[in-house]
Amino acid sequence: MQSRMDLNLLVALDALLEEGSVTGAAERLHLSGPAMSRTLGRIRKALGDPVLVRSGRAMVPTPRALAVRAEVHELVQRARTLFSAGGDLDPATLTGAFTLQAEEGTVAVIGGPLLERVHREAPDVTLRFLAEGPRDTHALRRDTVDLEIGVIGEHPDTRIEPLLEDRFISVVRPGHPLAGREPSLAEWTAAAQLVNTRRGRLTGPMDELLAGMGRSRSLAGTVPNVSTALLLVQETDFMGFASERLHRRLVDRLGLERVPVPLELPPLHLSMGWHVRYDADPAHAWLRRCVREVVAEVAATPPP
Repeated sequence: MQSRMDLNLLVALDALLEEGSVTGAAERLHLSGPAMSRTLGRIRKALGDPVLVRSGRAMVPTPRALAVRAEVHELVQRARTLFSAGGDLDPATLTGAFTLQAEEGTVAVIGGPLLERVHREAPDVTLRFLAEGPRDTHALRRDTVDLEIGVIGEHPDTRIEPLLEDRFISVVRPGHPLAGREPSLAEWTAAAQLVNTRRGRLTGPMDELLAGMGRSRSLAGTVPNVSTALLLVQETDFMGFASERLHRRLVDRLGLERVPVPLELPPLHLSMGWHVRYDADPAHAWLRRCVREVVAEVAATPPP
């Protein structure tokens, strides 16, 4: 492939595979539709493969395209890093899209400020937010996600930077029997609780801590994310949970009441993670700086 394709075709192929359409790739690379179609024709000839084929109203990648997608993207990113090394990055010159993965409650509180900042500094950059799945898909290593934000496990190929130390709080609707009170441990464990867990687990560190005290709590059910849990708490007598600093604005926006947790809970560590291939990439470093500063602002600024 390297002997038959120049860098411009690799850049075009990367855009086509990421956008999944000739029109989207043309807009991303600031080309006309016919010019992008001709480029796709050259790519098909060089690869000996259709690359994208029509399925209904959409275009879908061929098995060969799926097989080379990660390699093509990495080659393009490495080339961009090589040619931009040693110079100051001007975010206003950036084009394309970044894919970020985070729990939906996290997106709900940092998504707005982050989108505004990126659009202000790099108007031709698009942010694509993906929700956390029920299991680890190794998206950073597969290069389908540029940056992960959350509680991230260690891996040799992943860089992890701490963003925020937080803790869980329990929340209820106004008028709940525990609203405005400091409940005893017996009262707190007796309250019907709604837990947010992407894996649907019925027990966790909090339950292990209670078990060590010879106690258990009343679990009403689980939901996959914080946002859903808080919306349900808003209109029921269930108790829910959120991060004290990160989700403060969301809790206040929904008018929920905080209830002290009568347990010594371990801290919650929010981090961002990325693949080592992006360590020296100026554009990725700029994105990380934006996320770092937005999280700090959201956690530090009292809600309006």
